[in-house]
Amino acid sequence: MSEALDDLLDLLDLERIEQDIFRGRSRSAIVPRVFGGQVAAQALVAAGRTVPDDRTAHSLHAYFLRMGDPGAPIVYTVDRIRDGRSFTTRRVVAVQHGQPIFHLSASFQTYEEGLDHQAPMPDAPAPDSLPSAEEILPRHAGRFIAPEIAERMLEARAAVDLRYVDAPPYASVGEPREARSQVWFRTNGKLADDPLLHVCLATYVSDMTLLDSVLLAHGRGGWTVGDVVGASLDHAMWFHRPFRADEWLLYDQESPSAHGGRGLGQARIYTQDGQLAISVIQEGVVRVPRG
Repeated sequence: MSEALDDLLDLLDLERIEQDIFRGRSRSAIVPRVFGGQVAAQALVAAGRTVPDDRTAHSLHAYFLRMGDPGAPIVYTVDRIRDGRSFTTRRVVAVQHGQPIFHLSASFQTYEEGLDHQAPMPDAPAPDSLPSAEEILPRHAGRFIAPEIAERMLEARAAVDLRYVDAPPYASVGEPREARSQVWFRTNGKLADDPLLHVCLATYVSDMTLLDSVLLAHGRGGWTVGDVVGASLDHAMWFHRPFRADEWLLYDQESPSAHGGRGLGQARIYTQDGQLAISVIQEGVVRVPRG
């Protein structure tokens, strides 16, 4: 296991300070706010620790309410909304400085047999044939608003091997193209056989690139090149089938709409053998700077 992945797992190992109250810390972020994927993953950890082991997460719905302070702890309070025969529902509120910054509803289910079908996996080159972030980012560092951004991005994403199928937004500024992006990802190291851990790590990664497809449609490079400003507004995920976050997953993303300073991204995440594991939808603020 890489040191960076070990640090990320430590970040997700929340401190229980009361029966349904947990405390988490933040890691250094590329921008001066808490990374949204971190808060979502920590909130799901908090919810999952109040649920019986025989129930796995099947969906989450979340809103980002305020910008998080990376220098302050985050307190997660879990409400036990429902414990049914098959389903368990939890609501989590994340608080900093006395104010809610994020809230999440998550549902967990016992395993059962049922109808089974899925959308087919789209074509994509094998992940091992694609360049790594360590190869791509330094090539484009000259485009960024500050020379140290490439190194900070590599440090922030060191726990995850993330590979773009086509050029990322910052590498194709000024070249509008189809509002679609594909990324392969997996953790940089093996994980324990804990289904909640794999779901939480996929949640963490899911916030990294989902709005790229919005930028691609308009030839924008993103905050790293300074031609848009943005932030996640809400996030929803459905976990359909078992998967491992330490094995390659294809994140197939597209944007059906951008309007009113907001952009919508939707995606499907597939295992390398073609199983549809997760569906994701996110809306975010995507604004062109004035002046």
